[in-house]
Amino acid sequence: MAKVLGMGNALVDVLAVVEDDSILQRLGLPKGSMQLIDDAQFETISREINKMDTDIVSGGSASNTIVGIANLGIETGFIGRIGKDFFGNYYKKDLDKYHVKSHLTEVDEPSGVASTFILIKDGERTFATYLGAAALLNAGELKIEDFKGYDYFYIEGYLVQNYDLIKQAILLAKQAGAKVILDMASYNIVDASRDFLLQIIPPYVDFVFANEEEAKSLLGMEPENAVSELAKQVEIAIVKTGAKGSWIQRGNEKIFVPALKVNCIDTTGAGDLYAAGFMYGLINNQPLKICGEMGTLLAANVIQVIGPKIKDDMWNDIITEIKNLQSI
Repeated sequence: MAKVLGMGNALVDVLAVVEDDSILQRLGLPKGSMQLIDDAQFETISREINKMDTDIVSGGSASNTIVGIANLGIETGFIGRIGKDFFGNYYKKDLDKYHVKSHLTEVDEPSGVASTFILIKDGERTFATYLGAAALLNAGELKIEDFKGYDYFYIEGYLVQNYDLIKQAILLAKQAGAKVILDMASYNIVDASRDFLLQIIPPYVDFVFANEEEAKSLLGMEPENAVSELAKQVEIAIVKTGAKGSWIQRGNEKIFVPALKVNCIDTTGAGDLYAAGFMYGLINNQPLKICGEMGTLLAANVIQVIGPKIKDDMWNDIITEIKNLQSI
C-alpha cells in the first residue's frame, strides 16, 4: 500500500465561535483569510480570545490531511517544527495517537498557534496565525532520508512563501520517487506568491488542490475554466467550489462532484479532509468520480463539528460509507 508524507506548519488551533465579524474588524482580520501575525499581534489577539469559550486541537493544514489519511488506514508521516512547550508536546502526542510517523524537530522557541474565529451564521473561519517554531523549518535541515519510502509528498500552501524550503522539499521528494501534491491553502498566500507558483507547478507538481478563490487568484479564471487550465500543467487538478461541489480533471477527463447537503457548523478543515478522502481513493485506484465522492464525504463530516478534525467516534461509520463507495 502506498505511503503519504506531509509537510506543513505544526500548529495548535485555539478555536472560538463568534456571533458576527465585529471582532474581526476590530482586530484587523479580513473575514475568511489567514493572516500571519507577529509577537505583538499575537498578544493582542490572545487577550481577546482568552475572554471567550475556546477549544484547543492540534491543527495545521497538511497535518489535518495526514491525520485524515491515517484514520483511513494508510501509512503516513509528517515533517514540521514544534517548540519544547505545552503546545508542542500536545501536538507530538496527537500525531502519535493517530499513528503518524513523526519527522518533527523540537526547538527552544514557542510552538505555533492559530487563533481561529468561526462565524456562527455560516461556519466561515478566519485565522490569525502565529508561526513561532513552525516558521523555523528551513531548507537546510531537510534530509533525503525523511522522504525515502513514501509514494506521495503533500505540501500545504501556507509554506509557499518560504521559496527555498519548497524548492528543496520538492527536489528531495522527486529524488526519492514520490509524486508531489500541492494544496493552495489560502487566496492571500496565492496572491503574494503567484509568480513563484506559476514557476514551480508545471515542472514539479503532480496534483493541485485549490478552492475557487485560490484558483482565481492564480489564474484569473472561474472554477471550470481554472481546473482545465491547471490540468494542462499537472496530472490531476481539483478546484473546490464550497457548498456547490468540486471540479476534477485529469487529461481530457473532467467531472463535477456535487457537495453533500449537511448542517455546516464550522468550515475549518473542509479542504484538508477533502484532500484526505480524495488521496485515499487515488491510492486505492478508484475512478476520479469516486475519489471526489470520498473527499466530499470527509469534508461533509468535518464541517458538522467544531475544529479541523473529524471526531474519533465518527470514523467507523465513515469507513463503512467509504467502502460502500468503492468500485469493484
